[in-house]
Amino acid sequence: MGKPTGFFEFGRIPPERRDRMERINDYFEVYKPWSEQDAQDQGARCMNCAIPFCHNGCPLGNLIPDWNDLIYKGKWQEALDALLSTNNFPEFTGRICPAPCEASCVLSINEDPVTIEHIEWAISDRGFSEGWIQPSLPSLRTGKKVAVIGSGPAGLAAAQQLNRAGHAVVVFEREDYIGGLLRIGIPEFKLEKKIVKRRIELMEKEGIEFRTGVNVGVDISVSELKNEYDAICLTGGSTKPRDLPVPGRDIEGVYFAMEYLSQQNKIFEGQNFKESDRITAEGKRVVILGGGDTGADCLGTAHRQGAELIMQYELLPEPPADRRENNPWPEWPIILRTSSAHQEGGIRDYNILTKSFSGSNNKLEKLHAVRVDWGPPDENGRPVMKEVEGSEFEVDVDIVLLAMGFTGPEPDGILAKFGIELDERGNVQTDKQTNMTNVSGVFAAGDMSRGQSLVVWAIAEGRHVASCIDQYLMGSTSLPKVLR
Repeated sequence: MGKPTGFFEFGRIPPERRDRMERINDYFEVYKPWSEQDAQDQGARCMNCAIPFCHNGCPLGNLIPDWNDLIYKGKWQEALDALLSTNNFPEFTGRICPAPCEASCVLSINEDPVTIEHIEWAISDRGFSEGWIQPSLPSLRTGKKVAVIGSGPAGLAAAQQLNRAGHAVVVFEREDYIGGLLRIGIPEFKLEKKIVKRRIELMEKEGIEFRTGVNVGVDISVSELKNEYDAICLTGGSTKPRDLPVPGRDIEGVYFAMEYLSQQNKIFEGQNFKESDRITAEGKRVVILGGGDTGADCLGTAHRQGAELIMQYELLPEPPADRRENNPWPEWPIILRTSSAHQEGGIRDYNILTKSFSGSNNKLEKLHAVRVDWGPPDENGRPVMKEVEGSEFEVDVDIVLLAMGFTGPEPDGILAKFGIELDERGNVQTDKQTNMTNVSGVFAAGDMSRGQSLVVWAIAEGRHVASCIDQYLMGSTSLPKVLR
């Protein structure tokens, strides 16, 4: 514990956000850089608790008190070593993780938690700017080959760990860009793509091969993969969006959020779209259905495209400002969160059930909805929703974006061709000890087997499945088994 009185002397002060009117006119990162002193002061707030609950809150088990103490003492390179010992990509998690570690910080019992996420960001950026983060090549090659299918954070983490163990790794991606949702899903203002590209270039120098535009099962057969590779790792994500089967759903103007977000990112990559295929909020009235991170990403993007008016509707009630009694520390706090996109504008509303869409000439013009109440739970513990009589309303709208989450991986295609069994939730079924599917030598990790989750969980799953694959190939492994 570098400064025993640090949490008394310093309040929680995250990096300052750029002016709202400035940032909605560009797609650069929202936050201004921290000074070295700012980061060290925030590190000083860490109490190095006897039982560091932040470790348990972080799926990666990051050594948070260690690197907080080290940056307070000005030992930045040592702090980076401690950070990289558990996290392959702190430059990602430091920007886009919702920080479950902070929810578990002992300070958050009755104070503001340590700014763990932003400290992680500061350490990783310092590591790149100083040239401390360099390609890490294995000293020996095993002669084993592993195919990783899907290049999101789980696939990238698995690939890097397996490469470090000495295996030859090839990552297959059906899109034209490596990075999964890091590259084409998350907006530029939250994660500039140069950050992702920098990491991919580093991994290529480490000996990992990336093949884009390859749809496994179509462009290369399952039998070819099985014959060429000693193990296969499925990390294709949870890509099936939750739909809204109501009248008018097929009217032009109703889109899945990921259609909208990925198109904007592909435009930044230089891809051209026909005017008839372009989804833009410029000068339009937009409704976003869903109050989570994806909905906020749509909100920030619509601001930058110049929407006339944006409304974000959520089916559930508005969360409280503070924890409820039945949601105690160190559980994840179910509270109202205001992202940078919400700060930029838009109307948020709750307890709204969309009933239908309507328009003329197959063009969206109106959304029809009703307000709902949530009653006591039923016998299964689920809250009961009831429509409020006489509360029906409609809004004029040009675009509706469905940001209601994902229901699992696409069951057809690659999973069907491999003969992979799914669990009761529609995710890939894996052995709890080995992460292997029902097909020998074929493993799965990340959202594809876990279900829709966080980037930090995907990295943890990728690290863990790599140790399982290394164990399968070599009979033993020195790679960390992350998941607890």
